[in-house]
Amino acid sequence: MPTILQTLSIYLNPRVLFMGLFGFSSGLPLLLVFSTLSFWLREAGVERASIGFFSWIALTYSFKWAWSPLIDQFQLPWLHNKLGRRRSWLLFTQIMIMAMLMIMATQDPQQSVILFIIASLGLAIFSATQDVVIDAFRIESADTHLQGAMAATYMTGYRLAMIVAGAGSLAIAAFYDNSAVYNAAAWQFAYACMALFMLFGVLATLLSKEPIAKHQIQAVHNVREFLITGIVNPLTDLFQRYGKTCLLLLGIVITYRISDIVMGIMANPFYVDMGYSKAEVAAISKVFGVIMTLIGAGLGGLLVSGFGLLSILLLGGVLSALTNVLFHWMAGSMATSQLMTVLALMLPETWLQTQDPAQLLLTLVISADNLSAGIATCAFVVFLSRLTNTQFTATQYALFSSIMVLLPKFIAGFSGVIVDSWDYSAFFIGTAVLGIIPVVFILVLMYLQTTKRFKWIKS
Repeated sequence: MPTILQTLSIYLNPRVLFMGLFGFSSGLPLLLVFSTLSFWLREAGVERASIGFFSWIALTYSFKWAWSPLIDQFQLPWLHNKLGRRRSWLLFTQIMIMAMLMIMATQDPQQSVILFIIASLGLAIFSATQDVVIDAFRIESADTHLQGAMAATYMTGYRLAMIVAGAGSLAIAAFYDNSAVYNAAAWQFAYACMALFMLFGVLATLLSKEPIAKHQIQAVHNVREFLITGIVNPLTDLFQRYGKTCLLLLGIVITYRISDIVMGIMANPFYVDMGYSKAEVAAISKVFGVIMTLIGAGLGGLLVSGFGLLSILLLGGVLSALTNVLFHWMAGSMATSQLMTVLALMLPETWLQTQDPAQLLLTLVISADNLSAGIATCAFVVFLSRLTNTQFTATQYALFSSIMVLLPKFIAGFSGVIVDSWDYSAFFIGTAVLGIIPVVFILVLMYLQTTKRFKWIKS
């Protein structure tokens, strides 16, 4: 049996380390068209219902499967010869992401809504395309024994980027102008800084090695061949390998992130309405969010290796639902006093007297949310990778990662309407109940595996 040091040494593999930078590049744009953008819009005076509908821009990620075959079939002029198939697409999308962020950094949603929406949509499209390429790059870069560690470092980079794009952008905007009055220039400066952070992804692209394709890509000569080779064959392959169980697997893919995504669009408006400032949210997310994210992602990779994929996938699903219950508790009027009563039993009273109860409450909820998200997402990335056939890497993984957000993001579009009609407490409980659905699906799959009616098939 390998020692602990030998087990951890897998994270020193160059392919594993580079995946952390690619994860950062992938995670950075997401919040900039999702929760961070909702914070900006809320400060600009946009209604909650409109913010919810605005989040439908992120539905772009749900349709990336439609153009993912192009990643496998189309060679970018000049760049392909210089960098290879995967790295050429990576560099192109990263440059376009930076361009879209710079355009958003010149706009004010109170003044120029149309161009702001177009730039946001362009950011989502190129970000989704980058995700397709990175997923294919990761799956093709290493054998199965490295996939867990690569998923963990990818998620570490991904979650760090989300904290930079979330807490970091809030901190930058607050540093630029921490007044209570809305100032578009502060947000514009923050988005310009986010564009510069994309240089980490560019660096990873230029320094990494092009993965060796395990399957020769077939040349296509017309639209019919493109559709058959790029779309029809990858889809039929799934049912050929897994039969009727494919429907259950797709059910898990579609619903696994539903509680987190539906809740996420209202998280920052919730903080604003609870009276927290940009600086407070940024500071707490930056410190405790980073720590718990790193622990969650690293722990998730180790747990998958030690206890099996489905068990940790189940654990992640349960934790994701439970942390939404914490948000429900936080929305209650008695949450801070209840928290202080519990902490008084465990911590010195002199220390508690120096703390702000509201900030302690926010710290607890954000920490628990990031820890559970790190574990759940790491397990889910490995799950999707196990389902993917390397003969159709880009298309199949893009399909999985697209449909996993389609239903959640569609429902999330109505989140502002739900909060306005009911309240935050009822909304958060509803999102926790939604999290029960994937848990049931996983339990059924575990039963099928235990009774030998299902086994992993990967080509």
